Amino acid sequence: MKLRTKIHIFTTMLMLVLIVIVNIGVYKLYEQLSIDTEFKQLVLRGEELVTTFNQFQEVSDPNMVLRTYIPSNGAIHVINDNGIQITSVESPLYEPVEFQNGSNEQFAIKEVKGIPTIMIELPSIWTDGNVVNFQLIQPLNDLAYNRDLLKLILIAVTILVAIPIILSNMVLSSIILKPLDKLNQVMRKSSTSGTYEKIDESIAGKDELAEIGRTFNHMMEALETNYLKQQQFVSNASHEFKTPLTVIDSYAKMLLRRGFTNEKIANEALSAIVSESNRMKELIEQMLELAKNKEHVSLNIEKINFSKLLENITLQLKQAYNLDFELQIEPSLTINTDEQRLKQLLYILLDNARKYSDEKIILKTMVENDYVSVAIQDFGVGIQEDQLPHLFDRFYRVKEDRNRKTGGTGLGLAIAKELSDLLHINIKVESEVNVGTTFTLMVPINFSDRNEVDSQ
Repeated sequence: MKLRTKIHIFTTMLMLVLIVIVNIGVYKLYEQLSIDTEFKQLVLRGEELVTTFNQFQEVSDPNMVLRTYIPSNGAIHVINDNGIQITSVESPLYEPVEFQNGSNEQFAIKEVKGIPTIMIELPSIWTDGNVVNFQLIQPLNDLAYNRDLLKLILIAVTILVAIPIILSNMVLSSIILKPLDKLNQVMRKSSTSGTYEKIDESIAGKDELAEIGRTFNHMMEALETNYLKQQQFVSNASHEFKTPLTVIDSYAKMLLRRGFTNEKIANEALSAIVSESNRMKELIEQMLELAKNKEHVSLNIEKINFSKLLENITLQLKQAYNLDFELQIEPSLTINTDEQRLKQLLYILLDNARKYSDEKIILKTMVENDYVSVAIQDFGVGIQEDQLPHLFDRFYRVKEDRNRKTGGTGLGLAIAKELSDLLHINIKVESEVNVGTTFTLMVPINFSDRNEVDSQ
């Protein structure tokens, strides 16, 4: 059974049950109020009878007095202390009803042929001076008629109300489940076609169903984006591996043909093979670094001398590449962070700067509130503005020829982005073509305090 049918049946039955309960309550309330009214009227009649009887010391024909106060279509019985009927008067249309004598209730009521009959007992003094009980019995014909009429009216009302309830529930369940039906259709289409389908119509409103639709569309967009990135990553990785493998294969074949007789060719081939092998090794290491699950990486947070770390890194790069670094850093800066990963991040950015700049590189620090701002400025060819958002994408190259010349793989800045996220460091890039590029890092002074803020 479909959910739409289940909801329709459930809501319809619930509404009908509520209507039936209300109607039964109305019916019972009317019946009780009517009986109470008849009871009060019968009590007044009985009290008048007792009063009349007590006013006369001697009554020649007590039945004559009793007939004066006989209820409509009812009867009056006179019962002595022993429960024996002394006399009685009855209406011609009276249907005899047996009631239990001596009841402690205010009144007794019995149903005879669908007509409720009420009886009350009132004590009085009989003509012989003994105490007797007057039993006043009255059939409630009007109550039975009105009760049956009310029952027919309530049944008719229930039927008339049930029709719009059923129709409205059908419409309402269709409106409520329409977005879910669309969502189900889109999901089925996605599973069969292998595409990332989205709900076509614009989803308005702030209710939960509209929110589910928007969330689904956002999820499909994210899945599609990640899938395209994965495809691009595989394509770029294949291309990156293809180039060094082609070089290695070519030189290996040349080495087999002529390398054993020509030392110059052998040296050239072996140098190229070693170079390309190292490039492949670096590429594999970088890809493995990107493939690590950053959520489960353990960090070694400790207090370090940040100024000293910057000086040591630039000194090593200066000696390795004979490049001039201008340091404008504040002395004795201390922060709490993972030294090894911060060092790796700085190496990537400084090495990237020296690849694209033949001039000096300026390294500047500044304390801003709870952060240390680190600016790495080079004076290279610069980067066009439309390429800045893609700098940290995997295998992305701004200058394809120059990147290959410097041995880049297009993964360095992607790894830098992973490291910066891990250390809660924000990276900002500013560049101007033929002027240079500046990478600015906002390094939290106290990594632990930053974690507490993010978790709240």
